[in-house]
Amino acid sequence: MTTPALAKHLIGGSLLGDPEKERRNPAHPGEVAVLSPSGSAAEVDTAISAAVAAQPAWARMPLPARGAILLKAAEILRERTPQVAADLVREEGKTIAEATGEVGRAIGVLQFFGSLGWASTGSIFGSAIPGTTVTTRREPIGVVGLITPWNFPIAIPAWKTAPALISGNAVVMKPAELTPMSATHLAVALHEAGLPDGVFNVVHGSGRIVGDAIARDPRIGALSFTGSTAVGLGLEKTLQARRARVQLEMGGKNGVLVVDDADARRAAQVVAAGGFSLTGQACTATSRVYVTPGIREAFLHELVDLAGGYAPGDGLDAATTMGPVVSEDQLRNDVSAVQGALDGGARLLTGAADADGLNFAPVVAVDVDHSAPIATDEIFGPVVAVIDVPDYEAGLAALNDSPYGLTAGICTTSLKHASDFADRVQAGVVKVNRPTSGLDLHVPFGGVKESSSNTFREQGHTATQFYTWEKTTYTGVE
Repeated sequence: MTTPALAKHLIGGSLLGDPEKERRNPAHPGEVAVLSPSGSAAEVDTAISAAVAAQPAWARMPLPARGAILLKAAEILRERTPQVAADLVREEGKTIAEATGEVGRAIGVLQFFGSLGWASTGSIFGSAIPGTTVTTRREPIGVVGLITPWNFPIAIPAWKTAPALISGNAVVMKPAELTPMSATHLAVALHEAGLPDGVFNVVHGSGRIVGDAIARDPRIGALSFTGSTAVGLGLEKTLQARRARVQLEMGGKNGVLVVDDADARRAAQVVAAGGFSLTGQACTATSRVYVTPGIREAFLHELVDLAGGYAPGDGLDAATTMGPVVSEDQLRNDVSAVQGALDGGARLLTGAADADGLNFAPVVAVDVDHSAPIATDEIFGPVVAVIDVPDYEAGLAALNDSPYGLTAGICTTSLKHASDFADRVQAGVVKVNRPTSGLDLHVPFGGVKESSSNTFREQGHTATQFYTWEKTTYTGVE
């Protein structure tokens, strides 16, 4: 039996907290993977106080020095990748290949934003006023709160934390309860890299207690959240009531349109990668596919063939191609969605509305109505609903007929279709002949409609805009 990892709060530079909560391995529910503390509102208050005290000196530190700390933290994580990835598998369920890739993503994020320590942070303008120069610069918000999800337990904390820190803010973060160890690894790497005490704080615990305390504290100048739409909209009301800045990345029901001129095998590969990789537990996962008549049978044949290659199991086994679902709650959601589709007249070409433990095989459902819950509601599992449409225009209209707008894709060999789709689809990220999941770290990411607050984008250079405000200075020389 593997000894459980010990997650800790990081408050004011100290690792704290008693091991009160058990997190069990999704692949082996009898195995305790992580022990973690359950934070209180009082501990949030202490963490915010530490951040408030530490932030001014951190903001005054030369920008290259701040960047050097992020770069050093990236190297610490690189050296520890095998252990960090193994802990991630045990607490979240990913395959070891997926977990190793995610740790690599966190390292890349720290490197990217660390490199901004040597980048320009302002502009110079000519003025209409004689003898005057106009300059702009970006200044930190102050203390920011971060609330992160379980499905990318080190990558998302990193991509929120790094732009906040390089911009001169102090941070108080609440990671997901299901995945406390990955965030602890990030916190330890930053601490050991030389981040001053109090600049980065982590408080584990429930959203009801820890998340609420962060959101309601008037010293938190901005809050970035990734999670469900219902929770995100509630947080938005709380933050807006006191005119604090808020950034939300929420649910998705990501669609792919497969048209007659597509290559059937390539289209199936795109959909399978987007729908079944990461056990479908990604906000960018493909969960609905609109297919035109001329390619339908060939596409479905290829998709079913590929689905058979995803065998759920222990992610630490190198032969495993898909990990288990993350929890009993998530499994119930997957089972309910599939059973509801069957009750509504859908057929399954592969998969079933049952599971072996938390191992849930990929599902391809056909004869699905566009208005059925399996086609409209976020499932967050390896479930792909295939919906028939008569042509490109009908498929595009159906894809846009959703309250969500995170990612969307098309499979086509037509430049005309690809260009028109990119122009007219209602999504923050568009993929042409590529899976809806999978993102570059140096370009903006975010959704529209109920997938996002649609205010500030994450990742890339634009990510720092959320964590800063712009000051314009007129300087006259008489």
